[in-house]
Amino acid sequence: MSTATLPPGKGVAARRRILDAALKLFRQKGYAATRVEDVCAEAGLTKGGFFHHFAGKEDLAVAAAEHWSAVTGGLFESAPYHALPDPYDRILGYIEFRKAILAGGTDEFTCLAGTLAQETHLSSPAISAAAGASIFGHAATLVADIAAAKAARCSGADWTPESLAQFTQAALQGAFILAKAQGGPGIARDMVDHLKRYVILLFNDKKS
Repeated sequence: MSTATLPPGKGVAARRRILDAALKLFRQKGYAATRVEDVCAEAGLTKGGFFHHFAGKEDLAVAAAEHWSAVTGGLFESAPYHALPDPYDRILGYIEFRKAILAGGTDEFTCLAGTLAQETHLSSPAISAAAGASIFGHAATLVADIAAAKAARCSGADWTPESLAQFTQAALQGAFILAKAQGGPGIARDMVDHLKRYVILLFNDKKS
């Protein structure tokens, strides 16, 4: 059945419900433990409805990683740190914003893309690639501010804006793992504080 046979907007809405359900369940239970039946129940759809939109769970996970990028991209694009005039302050504001949203259960603040990458890096190249695109794509949004701040404050430093942008994500993903191990956001907030201290030191290195 093609989407053209569905009432206008209904196919899009159903697909969105499946994707939102996948985001919730993959973050709560992980990819391996989440069944198609679980996603259908969460979305309030039949398996027939599911397979109208996705070939299977792997196909869903790839789309879920892309959906995650879109949803979180909107969150970060509207974040208040973008209004700061100095790129250095925007970088620190980004880190503070990451700390501020570390709230609730670990399934609520940890990263879907990181979860998928950890679970599927050997078992599903397609999911791993989609998760990586999400993580590295988000890192890329930080590069312009980092480059501008570096040019203004430490142009001779022997690191690249791209590598620092990627390091922020490495630190955050590690913080998420520790939070999962401890069962709460406290330790993740501490790690974000260390990330901020490190970034401050980099941009105020008098030898650069």
